[in-house]
Amino acid sequence: MRGRRWPDLVFAGDAPRETLSRAATAGRLRRLARGIYTPAHEAPEQVVRRNWWRILAHEFPGAIIGDRSARAPHPDEGGRLTVIHSRRRPIELPGLTIIPRRGPGPLTGDQATPDGLWISSQARGLLDNAAGAGARYLSGEELEHWVSDLLTRHGEFRLNALRDQARDLAQQTGRLAAFERLDRIVAAALVTGPADAVASDALRARAAGMPYDRDRLDRFTALAAFLGDLAPEPLPALAADEPRRRLLPFYEAYFSNYIEGTEFTLDEAAAIVFEHEVPSSRPQDAHDVVGTYQLVSDEAEMGRTPATGDELIDLLLARHAIVMAGRPDMAPGQFKDRANRAGSTIFVAPELVRGTLRAGFDGGASLVDPFARAAFLMFLVSEVHPFTDGNGRIARVMMNAELVRAGEVRIIVPTVYRLNYLAALRGATHNGRFEALAAVLRFAQKYTARVDFSSRAVAELALARTNALRDPNEAEDYGIRLTLP
Repeated sequence: MRGRRWPDLVFAGDAPRETLSRAATAGRLRRLARGIYTPAHEAPEQVVRRNWWRILAHEFPGAIIGDRSARAPHPDEGGRLTVIHSRRRPIELPGLTIIPRRGPGPLTGDQATPDGLWISSQARGLLDNAAGAGARYLSGEELEHWVSDLLTRHGEFRLNALRDQARDLAQQTGRLAAFERLDRIVAAALVTGPADAVASDALRARAAGMPYDRDRLDRFTALAAFLGDLAPEPLPALAADEPRRRLLPFYEAYFSNYIEGTEFTLDEAAAIVFEHEVPSSRPQDAHDVVGTYQLVSDEAEMGRTPATGDELIDLLLARHAIVMAGRPDMAPGQFKDRANRAGSTIFVAPELVRGTLRAGFDGGASLVDPFARAAFLMFLVSEVHPFTDGNGRIARVMMNAELVRAGEVRIIVPTVYRLNYLAALRGATHNGRFEALAAVLRFAQKYTARVDFSSRAVAELALARTNALRDPNEAEDYGIRLTLP
């Protein structure tokens, strides 16, 4: 048996007891739990994590994954998995604890798997967690979050259907009290019942008519904590340097539109902005540039920053109306009425925009460093994406208004830096990688501070020398980077 090739996971019945014992004594097998072995030389937790489904099917045949595991049918971060099965005692392995309880077998809606296991239906999971108490069940707040997330992701029709299914299951299993509790939570979420029936902030806000995207709010809270820990690196916009900033708003408007795909040459953009020469073939694109310039060149307007969530909403609507005035089909000055997305990123649902902006703004209210506030507001607006179009431009206007109000240097994102900026945004959105976003914005601010914008000739010589005007895709292919002047 010395040369035997063992599979990744070996159970007691797979070979005679003496064979398993000799292999374990010789070090060819390692015991993971009673009657479970592995020949792998990697960490036991990794073996178990890779094979948890096989272990469950072997040790708990016919089990139903349920209770707190019904929301996400896999082991949680602590390696705990709750199941419904006749076996009384839990089983503990490295990185995995399977915790059984006795209960009804498969019910209507439960999902069968090819391995003979079952996954609790969402309706059963909601009802079971409403009925239970203790560590194997979702807490009251966790249950409310689940209901809120179901409504956000699937809508009122789906949540009502789940409530109807849970009512039927409650009648079958005699758990009417649990259904009454669940019904109160659903009613609060659908704003058909009292807000005091729930405890979580998310459902209270929804019941009060101001629902928000809870996942986004968690992201904003994490960003605020990250930015709050950054050491300030002030870059004051000195009065003595004011002549050097004379044309900065023009380049800010130009680059901000270029990022969004509104591409003009600098000569074309200058003719549009300063000589009012609107190309007959691209009047809307021209108005985008003019509207952005109108905002960012107005020092009084750029000195206005929000102190409350309501002020944030008012400023966003007013500024969007200016930037998008040339596109009446994009509802200037109005929040979106349809969901929007960019690639794999799905932004905040229309009905959650106002509540998410308000709650998100409150989450960053403790930030005092101008750069931190600027970065936070830019990401908040970009992540909510409250408008049908123009979101990136408005996000950067809000960012730079915070810096102007504080007397610090603005941030422009040159053409060649576009991919860096967008990649940093995606990293923050999908992975919570805020370091890259802060680094990109800090570098862009330092870059802006060093360029002399006193005239087009001087500014564009510096922009050319530092690769600022290079096509970002071409620059990526040839390893060309933005350099400081």
